[in-house]
Amino acid sequence: MRPMLATPSDRVPPGDAWCHEIKWDGMRVLVDVQAGVVRVSSRTERDVTIAFPELVRDDAGLTAYDDILLDGELVVMAEGRPSFKALAERFNVTNARVAEQLAGSAPITFMAFDVLRVMGTPVTSRPLRERRQLLEGAGLGSPWVQVPPVFDEGETLLGATVEQGIEGVVSKRWSSSYNAGRRSDDWRKIVHRRTGSYVVGGWKFETDSRDRLGSLLIGAMTPAGLLYRGRIGSGLAGRTGAALLPRLRELSDGGNPFVDEVPREERVGVTWVEPVLVVDIEHHGHADTGRLRQPSWRGVRHDLTVDELLRNDHAEEDPADA
Repeated sequence: MRPMLATPSDRVPPGDAWCHEIKWDGMRVLVDVQAGVVRVSSRTERDVTIAFPELVRDDAGLTAYDDILLDGELVVMAEGRPSFKALAERFNVTNARVAEQLAGSAPITFMAFDVLRVMGTPVTSRPLRERRQLLEGAGLGSPWVQVPPVFDEGETLLGATVEQGIEGVVSKRWSSSYNAGRRSDDWRKIVHRRTGSYVVGGWKFETDSRDRLGSLLIGAMTPAGLLYRGRIGSGLAGRTGAALLPRLRELSDGGNPFVDEVPREERVGVTWVEPVLVVDIEHHGHADTGRLRQPSWRGVRHDLTVDELLRNDHAEEDPADA
């Protein structure tokens, strides 16, 4: 099953037909527990359980359930705020020993905001108000699993998230059913900063260096092909660039993958790569040329593929889809 998606919006919907939640800067997962066995899957249905050993331990509380399917978001907190970068470093771990080490240094919290099955009975057709009652009555709660509150006053919550530096708000219609794998106007997301998922088409070394990553050339994947959105260097220094460079070297060089023009000065010294690596970028909108304004690095999207970007048509929207 793939999770239900929210529609981007510029404002919080008014009225008591809606409830409002904090939008966490994390990654969307479904957590399926059957006979005490926990399985964590990404929004593209990839099994990522091994990367998050905290959730399969008894003290997380999930193994006590015979049958439950939960929707929510994984978050790594840093200095009291969600850190997408810290989470991105964990999401693609496939080595159990490394995962245990990261669980100690950068522990995750699963923010459960919906329940889709209880004791073998699907509840997706029930209204959100009933599903919320089931979720709150399930007894979830530990340092690694939480059920965040919902709020009646969306505008007040939106203002509070601005003050606290949190990503934004998700508003949900109380009467809505759960439409798996679909983007619905019954769920609306309002974010304070612009983020998006883009595809790497090339990279450059730092000036006067042959061993340090300097910048990436990124694009938006469209049905017409990869459209150039500019070059990003901010946030790639130090450990981030050192970890990313070996992966870029492994990608085959099939020539310039962009279907539109890349300026000559930005082509100089580029190593082109096969456009398969999806990354998250924060920016301040688009210039008239279509390039991103002041782009900065957020992390690799291990849970998204290029085909997924095309299929859901959300490459330049907020990628978490909470």
